[in-house]
Amino acid sequence: TAKLLVLDEKDVHWFPRHISELDSIAHRTLDAGVDLESDHPGFHDQVYRARRAELANNALQHSWDKPIPYIEYTKEEIETWGAVWDRMEDLWKRYACKEFLHSMSLFKENCGYSRENIPQQRDISEFLRKRTNFQMRPVAGLLSSRDFLNGLAFRVFFSTQYIRHHSQPLYTPEPDICHELLGHAPMFADRDFADFSQEIGLASLGASDEDVDKLAHCYWHSVEFGLCREGGQNKAYGAGLLSSFGELEYACGADHPGADQPP
Repeated sequence: TAKLLVLDEKDVHWFPRHISELDSIAHRTLDAGVDLESDHPGFHDQVYRARRAELANNALQHSWDKPIPYIEYTKEEIETWGAVWDRMEDLWKRYACKEFLHSMSLFKENCGYSRENIPQQRDISEFLRKRTNFQMRPVAGLLSSRDFLNGLAFRVFFSTQYIRHHSQPLYTPEPDICHELLGHAPMFADRDFADFSQEIGLASLGASDEDVDKLAHCYWHSVEFGLCREGGQNKAYGAGLLSSFGELEYACGADHPGADQPP
């Protein structure tokens, strides 16, 4: 016992120790998915706002040990999804990394991905569990960086279920299912990417506010807007690029300054 060194206890931020504790995190949204800013395209559309409230409530009712409920998307929502798909499909072929393209082909075969169908989070989650042990988790709105990254530590991706307003299908002021399911979800089918995402999450558990900010920046410049080099060209693997035609063209197009340089 004389050789034992007893260190003072260190206070750290609360963090989940079991996947079931992500239920409490899912209720700590920064907004409820219905708190739209006045310049949001759907701000004055009461039908749209009611739909957002319905989907937010569905997410709040979910728990870690239950299957994700299926959602019956409306004709208008599917048309909005299809408009985004049509704009992005050719750009993916030109600018997406090979891992994304391979995963997208798997999602078309196994998860119902197509321009005419919004895939269900349950089907995606079940496929990802078998492939990389990742899973989706419905959430009502935006989470803090700490809470969101804590979920990744358990190989859980918090995902919204609402879609952007139909009046501007190629624009969204916040993450929606087009961003989550077209940008993020396919990359989690790649083992290396899934492991990397979990490592960021593990580092966030109990981390200081300063370190969480650093990890959030790492996440932003990789998982959200990351580029890699393939065949002498910049290719996208970040979800913010893979779900936005403007961002993807700007980052990877030949006219972009530095396009001939590694990212």
